[in-house]
Formats: sequence, C-alpha cells, structure tokens
Amino acid sequence: MAGRAAPWRTAWITGGSSGLGRELSLRLAREGVRVAVSARSGERLSELTWGQSNLLAVPLDVTDRTAVSEAHRRIVAEFGSLDLAVLNAGVWHPMRATDYDADRAVQSMAVNYFGIVNALDVLIPAMTSAGRGHIGLVASVAGYRGLPMAAAYAPSKAAVISLAEVLRPELAPRGIVVSLVNPGFVETPMTSVNAFPMPFILKADDAADRIYDGLVRGRFEIAFPWQLVAMMKVLRILPNALFLRIAGRMAV
Repeated sequence: MAGRAAPWRTAWITGGSSGLGRELSLRLAREGVRVAVSARSGERLSELTWGQSNLLAVPLDVTDRTAVSEAHRRIVAEFGSLDLAVLNAGVWHPMRATDYDADRAVQSMAVNYFGIVNALDVLIPAMTSAGRGHIGLVASVAGYRGLPMAAAYAPSKAAVISLAEVLRPELAPRGIVVSLVNPGFVETPMTSVNAFPMPFILKADDAADRIYDGLVRGRFEIAFPWQLVAMMKVLRILPNALFLRIAGRMAV
C-alpha cells in the first residue's frame, strides 16, 4: 500500500512480536525508520528482527516499570532519541460477568492500561525535553461502550481512550503529538480464540497500513473499519436505557 513518507527517524513499538504490532514494525522499517520492537517473547522478536537492519529487538514485560525504564534507556543509547512510540502491548480475555475472574481483569488492566502508563512515565519527560515527539496509544472500539464478553477488556481500553483525550491537548503545546488508535477486529493470534462472529474483520497488514497512514497525518483518532466504528459510536451516544436494552439482547 503506497502512502506518505515517514516523518520519523526512530520508533518504539511495544507488543511488536506478532499481529498488529509486528506488521506496523515491518511497515515502518520498510519506510526507512529504525524501529525498536518490544514484547515478552525474546524468541519471537529474534525471528522478526533476523536480517532486518532497521529492527532492534528489545524484550520487555510492559507491566514491569523498572524494566520499561531500562528498555527506554537502551533504545535511546542505540538510537539517540525517539521520534515515535506506539504503545500496543495488549491481552484479550473473553469474559462474561457470570464468569468474572479478578486475576484476568487485573492482568488486562496491568497490560492494556498500566503498560502504557509505565512507558509514558519515561516518554513524556524525554519528548518534552526534546520539544518534539509522537505517541500512539492503542485502545479499541471496545472501549466506546461495555459489551458482552468484554468484562475484562473493555474497561482497560476505555481507560486508554480517556487518557489519550487528556494527553493530546496538554502535550500539544510542548511539541508532542498524541494519537489514539481504535481498531475493530483484526486477524491476530489474540483474536483467534474468539468463538463468536467478528464483523468487518481485517488482515493485520491492512490494519497496520491504516494506522501508519493516520500517524503520518497526525490524526488524533485512527479508528477502523468505518462500519464498525459507526455502529459503536451510535451505541456510545444512545441514552443509557436504550443502550442497556440493546446490550441485554446481545448478551443472550
């Protein structure tokens, strides 16, 4: 997919060993960007970065704040500075309220939300000092409204959406662009466990191209596919009584 040239020299992608993060890392590398790719699996990272001169493997558990800080220091030592960070690490645990499990809910928040928080703790000061930078926060259309099967996932993504809305206007005067990425269903190892229909599902490389294009354009919200986004945004603005009636039928 042709598009605009990348305005960044360096980037950091978390959750980059598979799925959406992997494809976005490869897309950026093809555009000449030097990309540090982080994930928990060092083996998968090695497979991804083998023979790729623009990719640097940086194994990392984003829930470990000290490890995140150390990873950032390593990347800066290698690259000099970071122009772009896409905080994409995430977990998905299908879970109904009747099967509520605190451990899965806590892990979802720890990875999907606090994994981002840990990275922001080092990225914001560094980019503020440099007077420039671009941060992409990967949430989901599932964060627009609470839906069946998403008792652990949706709250974590709603928190990311709220965080992005706070950060964008406050960091813009400091030269830092904040983008919010809200994908729908994407064919990845994470969604392969789903036993329910996934409308308008996209290939991971297609989704990565859409994210790349939105980031290059400096958009605040990069949400796709439009059909699912439109449906979810309508649910978002419905009165609670009507939404809860619809959600009740979906949960059956």
